[in-house]
Amino acid sequence: MREYYVYIMSSHRRALYIGVTNNLAARVLQHRDGTVPGFSSRYKVTHLVYAESFKYVEDALNREKQVKRWRREKKVNLIMALNPGWNDLTDEWEMLGSETSKIPPLRSG
Repeated sequence: MREYYVYIMSSHRRALYIGVTNNLAARVLQHRDGTVPGFSSRYKVTHLVYAESFKYVEDALNREKQVKRWRREKKVNLIMALNPGWNDLTDEWEMLGSETSKIPPLRSG
């Protein structure tokens, strides 16, 4: 069964990017490589600082929309609740290119 992720990426200056994906490892690699033109490559948002997993894509999309509507302060509080040091959560992964099934759920929605 597939899992869907709502995630927040950050730059060194803490610019935030919120997205949804069914392959978190691959999507993080795209952000790091800058292969997708736009906000994330322009502002170098390369650190995964927050993620939630969902069983259904509709739930993930609704959560993404909800978080995107929030003010920055509330987004920062969400990150701080799970990751107060703003550490790159991928540091815990054995291999970035691993299957998403091997990536521990960071928070379930």
